[in-house]
Amino acid sequence: MKRKSYAKSELAMLYFPDSDPHVATVRLMGWIRRCHELHDRLTACHSSKFAKFFTAKEVSLIEEYLGSPDGQ
Repeated sequence: MKRKSYAKSELAMLYFPDSDPHVATVRLMGWIRRCHELHDRLTACHSSKFAKFFTAKEVSLIEEYLGSPDGQ
């Protein structure tokens, strides 16, 4: 996966391609909340639950904890 900023819904659709964008985003954010260490690290990066985008750094952290959405 290319390291870049992603809209939350865009990244969520990579993890849940058969879902509606809103549903995919809710599911991804649920995964993030349940992975306490990832949630803490994103919070330390000043990530906001109201932000519409994940920075490239945040995307890297998400991949580190949740794996790549393409399974590689």
